[in-house]
Amino acid sequence: MNKKIAVIAGDGIGPEIVAQARKVLDGVCEKYGHTFTYTDVLMGGCSIDAYGVPLTDETIEICKASDAVLMGSIGGNAATSPWYKLAPELRPEAGLLKLRKSLNLYCNLRPAYLFKELADSCPLAAKEGGRNFDLVICRELTGGLYFGERYTKVKDGVITAVDTAVYNENEIRRIAVKAFEIAMKRGKKVCSVDKANVLDTSRLWRKVVADVAKDYPEVELSNMLVDNCAMQLVKEPEQFDVIVTGNMFGDILSDEASMITGSIGMLSSASLSDGSFGLYEPSHGSAPDIAGLGIANPIATILSAAMMLHYSFGLLKEADAVEAAVKQTLADGYRSIDLMSRTGAEGLISQNCSELGDRICERI
Repeated sequence: MNKKIAVIAGDGIGPEIVAQARKVLDGVCEKYGHTFTYTDVLMGGCSIDAYGVPLTDETIEICKASDAVLMGSIGGNAATSPWYKLAPELRPEAGLLKLRKSLNLYCNLRPAYLFKELADSCPLAAKEGGRNFDLVICRELTGGLYFGERYTKVKDGVITAVDTAVYNENEIRRIAVKAFEIAMKRGKKVCSVDKANVLDTSRLWRKVVADVAKDYPEVELSNMLVDNCAMQLVKEPEQFDVIVTGNMFGDILSDEASMITGSIGMLSSASLSDGSFGLYEPSHGSAPDIAGLGIANPIATILSAAMMLHYSFGLLKEADAVEAAVKQTLADGYRSIDLMSRTGAEGLISQNCSELGDRICERI
């Protein structure tokens, strides 16, 4: 199989972790006889430095002409970086929002599961028999509060900021369909998360999701308010299979879900359009405080590459091989520094970013 991959290494630790994902993808090509052609493009702070904008039209077109996009992370330290002295539409994250809209990436998938090898890393209270959860958050990605009208102005002598949350029934329906289709291949449970006791957008959300559920009689639908869901993720994550929710709620809940696995450095992410096209990135940020030190955890990016093999390329065997290689590497005691600090060092082998990538490659 021949596939074209646009690569956005981005800022901070992005180039370091993307290099390891490419190393793993190259290992897959060597073992299974595929060819992946990479095209490097800029987005985020590095694009601002080079072109004065966080995302160029040329980068968008290259991404559109590719079969998938592999991304590291973007942005920097908001308190110290000159990027955050620019107007909001010129800051690094504005490039990501524009790219999602330009590529119609309306469905964000973030799996959260606990590797048995990392059970001691789970920060949740101990449970008899241990923890064993495996859930997916299906987040709407191109609507809601992040894309509504916004402004800041002086009203009656007081500085006032306004952000508008907007959803229409078509936007809700398509993400709900994705969630139910995913649930059909998993545990056949969908929990729709909203704030229907307060927000009109949430009341419409709940109505449309219930309508979509009629086409999936095998799937059990439940509704949960977002504040309760935040609590339940900590209390009993095992109860969830697929969570479907809006843009802002999904942003917050998916970060919470990532941390209950023990480290945000373990969580992959896929942003999907209609068809097979998608953008694949780790759930974590650019971590500028450790950039260049070679200690970043590349596993989330490597698992994101495995999601690309699965969802965009249909290479299920190859995707399983990458996931199995990650599990075996952990079972053999290899850890990045963030995992060493959570599990203790006894019997474990500390690895830098590149070394951990090598260990995973060896096990494909």
